[in-house]
Amino acid sequence: MALSKFNYNSFDVTPVASKSIGFNSDADGLTSISPTSMVLIKTLTASSSSTIDFVHGSSDVVLDNTYPIYLFKFINVQPGTDASKLEMNLSIDTGSNYNVTKTSSNFYAGHTEADGTGFGQDSGLAQSTADAFITVGDIGSAADESCCGEMWLFNPSSTTYVKHWISVCTIYGSNPQAQVTHSAGYGNTTSAVDAVRFLMDSGNIASGTFKLYGVKDS
Repeated sequence: MALSKFNYNSFDVTPVASKSIGFNSDADGLTSISPTSMVLIKTLTASSSSTIDFVHGSSDVVLDNTYPIYLFKFINVQPGTDASKLEMNLSIDTGSNYNVTKTSSNFYAGHTEADGTGFGQDSGLAQSTADAFITVGDIGSAADESCCGEMWLFNPSSTTYVKHWISVCTIYGSNPQAQVTHSAGYGNTTSAVDAVRFLMDSGNIASGTFKLYGVKDS
């Protein structure tokens, strides 16, 4: 008898309300599970990269009305140039240009290894097409220094509303210190945002992992 093989990702079965079919170690290999609301779309790894770009329709990237919310995660992102900041920008033409007009605000808190503390606000952007800061503090480039964080982008495919984002990122600063940056803003466009770029304000991204997730609304 021929053996039929199925990709487990292809199953879309709902035996009871809000449940799906999953695999386990039982004799029949199947069980009822609660589906996840967050779906990993794409992982990109930096290696002396000038930018990290998530472009809808390119290399299996989805950034359209499939999901109402998109989540980007940054894991151990290290700059090639010491004391650099992580930034981002948005595109409405599938990455041909990253120049959406943005207004943003940032605040930060830090604690140095010498027990010094600080708290402040960065002025952010005011109707500017420039890159927006994800970190306000300077990320160190030593072997054990990096930054980690996440950014939420809401309803990027809307043609009615501006495009809001919020982010939080922690750094091992070059001074050295622990510093957290909270950023938020909006891309002032009613065109669909279909690409997001991450970069350093100086030099390359030496290393790090960037992940894109889609978040379901139900």
